[in-house]
Amino acid sequence: MRKPRPSRGPSKATRVERDTMGEMILPADALYGAQTARAVENFPISGLCAHPAFVDATVRVKLAAARVNARLKLLPAAKAKAIEQAAQEVLDGRWRDQFLVDVYQAGAGTSHNMNVNEVLANRACELLGGRRGDKELVDPNDDVNMAQSTNDVVPTAMRLAALDLAPPAVEALQGLADTFQAKARDWDGVVKSGRTHLMDATPIRLGQEVSGWAAALRSAAVRILNVLPEMGALGIGGTAVGTGLNADPRYPKLIVEELSRLTGAPLVLAPSPFYAMQSLAPFAALSSTLRTAAVELLRIGGDVRLLGSGPNTGLGELKLPPVQPGSSIMPGKVNPSMAEMLAMVSYQVLGLDTAIATAASGGQLELNVMMPVVAFDLCHALTILANAVRAFDERCAQGLEADEARCRHYAERTVSLATALAPRIGYAASAEIVKESVRTGRSIVDLAGEKGDLGSAEARRVLDPARLTRPGRA
Repeated sequence: MRKPRPSRGPSKATRVERDTMGEMILPADALYGAQTARAVENFPISGLCAHPAFVDATVRVKLAAARVNARLKLLPAAKAKAIEQAAQEVLDGRWRDQFLVDVYQAGAGTSHNMNVNEVLANRACELLGGRRGDKELVDPNDDVNMAQSTNDVVPTAMRLAALDLAPPAVEALQGLADTFQAKARDWDGVVKSGRTHLMDATPIRLGQEVSGWAAALRSAAVRILNVLPEMGALGIGGTAVGTGLNADPRYPKLIVEELSRLTGAPLVLAPSPFYAMQSLAPFAALSSTLRTAAVELLRIGGDVRLLGSGPNTGLGELKLPPVQPGSSIMPGKVNPSMAEMLAMVSYQVLGLDTAIATAASGGQLELNVMMPVVAFDLCHALTILANAVRAFDERCAQGLEADEARCRHYAERTVSLATALAPRIGYAASAEIVKESVRTGRSIVDLAGEKGDLGSAEARRVLDPARLTRPGRA
């Protein structure tokens, strides 16, 4: 998404294009036009340009609009076909270097919308045998943007992009959940010490612990799925303020149907075009589900790092697959690299959610003009979350192994084995055994047999760690 700078070198051929503010000198081979060039000059901010999914979504809106306007006899068939072909070329991967307006631009996304309009118009001119910049042949505003406004195009494109990018994130979370569920079955017989407050707790099976990770990830995936239906409610056809000025009354219904055919998504016309234009709440809601997923991933990835710490001075209950050397100075060191990457991506998703939520609160009256930053941040969050979870699954989770001997070692030595004594000898007497175990280093089992009047064999039976991973009184 790093954008190329338009060439300004004296040796490059140029052309002159006009917009309503006057002339602009452009590279002769540029498909973009004067308004895009102005935006490039005005906003040299980040070097980041529109997310590819957002570009594709905007182009699909233009393609659908051309078809509908031609069907309504408002756009000549030849122009419509040329715009369609130009749009399809972009969707096929061509002309990507022509979408170069910075993410941080004028409000609402007018510069992005015009960047798309100009690229498609100029390419359509060529397809009709004309030259780039010939607005008499195909005009970016009058033809490509017919019956549209930035104010209904951009939120519609944002919805389409989110619907395109959300399924891979859901699939990645579900895939990682499947991996952990399989591990939980494999490790159901591996007994270990539980830990609460990072201190000894009663025994638990490793499979039980990891099954909790799987359930958390499935829940995170469901949260994302639950907010997607509202993304399919489009305000396209509302034009500038939701009233539909300059659009044929039949246009909104027809373009939603056309976009449904193009995307395969279950799209509907928004019950209130005014709400669809004024509010970015649906995007904040989707982002919040990504934040929650990131919170869970931070917790689970952190547990993987803790359980895999070592090999000799950490917990060492899990063996992490080595993916790269862990140090430039310490030979043989291997780090939990994939879990560390997952944490960094999760932190980034949390930050993006904060930006999205704040921007969603920044609308006034008929429009929230902060759409460009919300569009980029949401697309970016969906993309990196899906990629990070998939990489963590493939390069770490699937290769995890349990150190059963280490797990058993800790299970037999947790002082919280004494919890099972409480129903037999009372809480206070059990606490005294724990204190003596910590002070002397003697095992809870030995002390229970000696001081709990159980006898050695009965103490071993009552305090068997595997028995304590099941419900009921010991």
